[in-house]
Amino acid sequence: MIRVENVVKRFGGLTAVDQASFEIRRGSITGLIGPNGAGKTTLFNIIAGHFEPSAGTVFLDDEDVTGLRPHQLFDKGLLRTFQLAQEFPTLTVLENLMVVPSRQSGERIVNAWLRRGLLRSEESRLLDQAYDVLRFLNLAHLADSPAGILSGGQKKLLELGRTMMAEPKAILLDEVGAGVNRTLLREIEESIRRLNQERGYTFCLVEHDMGLISRLCDPVVVMAEGQVLTIGTAAEVMSDSRVVESYLGSSLEGARE
Repeated sequence: MIRVENVVKRFGGLTAVDQASFEIRRGSITGLIGPNGAGKTTLFNIIAGHFEPSAGTVFLDDEDVTGLRPHQLFDKGLLRTFQLAQEFPTLTVLENLMVVPSRQSGERIVNAWLRRGLLRSEESRLLDQAYDVLRFLNLAHLADSPAGILSGGQKKLLELGRTMMAEPKAILLDEVGAGVNRTLLREIEESIRRLNQERGYTFCLVEHDMGLISRLCDPVVVMAEGQVLTIGTAAEVMSDSRVVESYLGSSLEGARE
């Protein structure tokens, strides 16, 4: 689904990503891990279109998408979430979902005057889709609540729901477990697993929670000092002495929870 080839990113004299290459298989849940400063977030932002690489190529479905902006990648089916949720706090949870799909007929003012039937039909369809998403994520009871009052974990679920409204090919998840209590984290984890298994969504997770990575991800890509150190199953990378030395250490305890 996504292929990264020899990607380099320099910021002045600093090389944050150095000849990184790996693939995200269609239908997989791929983990991207590494110590702070390893370059994983920079690489993640390159794939998502927030940074343009200094060198190298990014492919989506065998199409060269290097340097495309996030809105262009959105139209091609590549979406991302953020470590800090980016909801519209004064809109309801339901409204946060309904604004997602692009090219809605109501975006053209002439349609509001001349094609009201079309707008009503489209809005009814989106409303049904949004409620389906809320039921899937166990958020239907919060449909009319302002999104800004949700807990951190509920906001992460809402962000996941907003990606569902766009019917994506692939979703990039940025530290989905950060600041989330264990109960809601399990709900998020189960939602990701169900979306992968039942709807065929492809995921890539940047994550520090090795327990979450070990339960969800195969393969796991490990970065260190801007380079891809190794790729394998969670068990394989956690038993790799280079990974333990450069990153894991006491984090292995989290993987055993």
